[in-house]
Amino acid sequence: MPTDIIYTDRVTQGVDAESKPGGLWLTAADLERVSGWAHKPEGFCKGDLCIPAPPARKSEFADGGRFNLVALAGLLGQPSVVDETHHVWCFGEAAAERKRTLTSLNAPDFTLPDLDGKMHTLSQYRGKKVFLVSWASW
Repeated sequence: MPTDIIYTDRVTQGVDAESKPGGLWLTAADLERVSGWAHKPEGFCKGDLCIPAPPARKSEFADGGRFNLVALAGLLGQPSVVDETHHVWCFGEAAAERKRTLTSLNAPDFTLPDLDGKMHTLSQYRGKKVFLVSWASW
């Protein structure tokens, strides 16, 4: 069934996914396209980082060439929620990653226009003091 998946900041529409109780099963190609994680002999890998699936729970993660994104998200500590009526799944950022980001005191990079429409990116001002004013139009 075509499913829309929001994985942290990625949105992928119309994924050929199979939703079963406790899981969202994707092909290897879709798993990587949706989440950036690839299944390899050493486990689930993203770049140089590999997370092995617990051997006793192997059937929760892989079945006949399909991989359970819900089980992988659980292993990574990511929350997930589903709207079965509209075939939409959402996977949030892992709590440990969110904590690391918040305690680093580094603002996320963003780009905004000034009053003249010129675009400014926060990272352009690294090491400098920045005064940011915002207001709501309503």
